[in-house]
Amino acid sequence: MPGLFDTYEVRGVTLPNRVVLAPMAQWSAEPDGQANRWHLVHYGTRAVGGAGLVLMEGANIDPTARGGVDNLGVWEDAQIAPLAEIVDFCHDQGVKMGIQLSHGGRKAGAPDNDNPEIRVVGPSAVAFDDGWATPHELSKSEIAGQIESFVAGAKRVVAAGFDVVEIHGAHGYLVSSFFSPLANRRTDEYGGDIKARSRFGCEMTEAIRAAIPDETALFIRINGSDLAAGGSDAEEMAVAAKMLHAAGADVIDVSAGGNSPEAPPIQSLYPGYQLEIAATIKRIGQVPTIAVGMIRSPAMAEEIVQNGRADLVAVGREMLGNPYWPRIAARKLGVEMEWPEQYETAW
Repeated sequence: MPGLFDTYEVRGVTLPNRVVLAPMAQWSAEPDGQANRWHLVHYGTRAVGGAGLVLMEGANIDPTARGGVDNLGVWEDAQIAPLAEIVDFCHDQGVKMGIQLSHGGRKAGAPDNDNPEIRVVGPSAVAFDDGWATPHELSKSEIAGQIESFVAGAKRVVAAGFDVVEIHGAHGYLVSSFFSPLANRRTDEYGGDIKARSRFGCEMTEAIRAAIPDETALFIRINGSDLAAGGSDAEEMAVAAKMLHAAGADVIDVSAGGNSPEAPPIQSLYPGYQLEIAATIKRIGQVPTIAVGMIRSPAMAEEIVQNGRADLVAVGREMLGNPYWPRIAARKLGVEMEWPEQYETAW
């Protein structure tokens, strides 16, 4: 079996290793949704740190769908150039680049949202929690319009030079809410059993796949479980994952939670706490996956890949505090990794 620091090929993209920087919102964009120097330094440092794939945070496809005015955007062409500058620098470090396409959905209706343009929408008129805005239930024509907006965002991502487009279908945002029975109470073809609740995600996946180059990889992040009573679970989401893969998603990025204000009990949060969810989806769905969730130990990350529990490993919080985690992990695992020449005297 391959190891953590073996290459990974997906479509026309070869990742130099299997460490992924997990997408994490920086809440630092300009009011017009453009990236700035913070993003260049933040993501550039993690690229120097040696991640095989740097996945940038969710970029909103609609200014009215942002969780706040400091969210990144890909809803207009003026946002392409600042992203391209980041991509170019990171490519110079030998890593591949991806970014999420996002829509806040019903969670854009948070009580503290400072976006004056906000329009809260969802699969059904079910608020996320008390005090949150009740979303407008999307009509079928509006669903088609949302898919068109995601496709337009994907084209801008490609124009900026990204190697990977990832649909943000997790954590209770628009795409995620369609998968979840906690948010989706529809009685038409977009609601009901898991196959019907997956229709929106699959139609979006098909449309984006048709609109981007063959050599650009397409990922989708999903909730492998809602981690809440009455929500989706890993066995059900394995069915969705298989459908999404057939629709054109090359890799399923498996996260969890966020469709309910109900927080998982603290005893369930431990290193690798979402790993079994990802492994179940890979096994039942027979799809390539990314595992994520408090994975901090190089030995744990290596074990995940070597034992085939996931194809890629995403590291998030650990790489906020230590952007060079991949290089240090490689050394601990006995793998030689070439450092930038500027740092060779230190290592």
